[in-house]
Amino acid sequence: MLGVRNRLRPMIRVETLVLVVLAWLVATANGAWWSTVGAGRDWTQPSNWLFVGCCFVLLVALHFVLVAPFAIRWFTRPLLTALVVVSAGVTYFMHNFAVIMDPTMIQNVLHTDTHEVRELVNLDLFLWVLAWSALPVAFIWVVRLQPQSALRAVLVRAGTVLGALLIALVALLSVSRDLTSLMRNDREARYLITPGNVLYGFAVQSAQRARDVKARRETVGSDARIEVAWDGRPRVLVLVVGETARAANFSLLGYPRETNPELAKLDVTAFSNVKSCGTSTEVSLPCMFSPYGREHYDESRIKHSESLLNVLAHAGYTVKWLDNQSGCKGVCKGEGIEYEKLDAKLAPDLCDDTECHDAILARRLEQELDQVRGNTVIVLHMMGNHGPAYFHRYPAAFRRFVPDCPTAELRECSREQVVNAYDNAILYTDHVLASVVGTLAHNPRQLDSAMIYVSDHGESLGEHGLYLHGIPYAIAPETQTHVPMLVWLSRELTASGDVDDRCLREKADLPLSHDNLFHSVLGLMDVRTGVYASGHDIFDGCRGGVSRSLVRTNSPAKREG
Repeated sequence: MLGVRNRLRPMIRVETLVLVVLAWLVATANGAWWSTVGAGRDWTQPSNWLFVGCCFVLLVALHFVLVAPFAIRWFTRPLLTALVVVSAGVTYFMHNFAVIMDPTMIQNVLHTDTHEVRELVNLDLFLWVLAWSALPVAFIWVVRLQPQSALRAVLVRAGTVLGALLIALVALLSVSRDLTSLMRNDREARYLITPGNVLYGFAVQSAQRARDVKARRETVGSDARIEVAWDGRPRVLVLVVGETARAANFSLLGYPRETNPELAKLDVTAFSNVKSCGTSTEVSLPCMFSPYGREHYDESRIKHSESLLNVLAHAGYTVKWLDNQSGCKGVCKGEGIEYEKLDAKLAPDLCDDTECHDAILARRLEQELDQVRGNTVIVLHMMGNHGPAYFHRYPAAFRRFVPDCPTAELRECSREQVVNAYDNAILYTDHVLASVVGTLAHNPRQLDSAMIYVSDHGESLGEHGLYLHGIPYAIAPETQTHVPMLVWLSRELTASGDVDDRCLREKADLPLSHDNLFHSVLGLMDVRTGVYASGHDIFDGCRGGVSRSLVRTNSPAKREG
């Protein structure tokens, strides 16, 4: 019986197995790539068929060169199985959400927490992966691998890899002019090639992690000091970091639906033309708290430098980060910064088994204000509109726009339902922000207070077939980069003459970006340091009334001068 079973299982070389599986993946897991390659071609012309055929040979050969050196006989089956399953999963998200698997998207995947995974993993994903991987995985484990000596295996492998390189070179030269033109005109097309996009992304992120281990954190603003001694009351800034909220759906910024009914009744300044630093939290959050920003973007330097919060701590501010999300991405790391992850123990009525609604931030803020003894900056990190489970971001009382999409599987809903759920989440964000303003405005201690709200990035809701976010910045649609920013100032702050709110409102339509946040916070909080740039401070020119000048005259810093 064993002999019969063995005869039914063909014996092939490891190299042959690798080649067959990679050819299968290149042919079946690259629908977006082949659509790009074939767009606008006349299939009656033999040259176009030659181009596609050479592209296929080139991709198979290059993938073979990448994978074959690691296909040790005992490791080959698990390696190829993982490649097939991962490729199937990647094609699911690329097909259903039109995402591009560049290194930044791979970074997002690597930093996805268990809560986000639960929202993304569903029955549709399981069935898709099963359908696309069952046949090749069965083939991988059914065939027998031909045994050979170690020396012969090394020689054969080296020969096949060299042969694959030569074949790739011939294929490339055959279509180089056409292929070069395609890649120049559509640079992001390279990230549509699976599993090469995943392998490349993991390689880039692994190299980055290796550099991170050795890198030392650059000190920023160690010379920071508070320029003005205020008259008695502590100054408090609440900086609210939104999540996945796009400006296009804020009624304060012109959206026809009333998604900001509570904020509309308050004296807030809404900035209409603000661009994000990135299209994902992993990029935008460190960038918006950095002095370098998008204008001088250097991911490595931003990641390995102190942030705005460190500068505020250097100046003597009490700094706290209250989190209802997946962490601060390194922004709140350092001496003098307190981090707190909020959970159901604080407000069981606002939480379920997986997360808490953002009203927990407003409730925690009330407690914090009672404990304020000096100048303080409190960061509230919202869950906001984190997708695809928009319906989970708001309680039933805010289910105003219906029918809304009741699932994270967006393909099961119409675009109208998806937008309704998203708008309900914006409506709830409006309520939370209004609650924050109410807490600050009616604080019995009459603190000099302010609130700044800005979202980390936007979101696609089906425009051009795109959903979610994370498209490379160079080609990202405006819906993913145009974000809301709001400022509220207390009566105590404006009445003192320190900040002229009318002056600030006149700047509401200026072109701004995340790059303004670092310097604007320092300006509002009267922190002076060598890294401060007044040209990026939205409050510059709107501060310095008579009352403020009198306080400055009596400040210790002035007397020393």
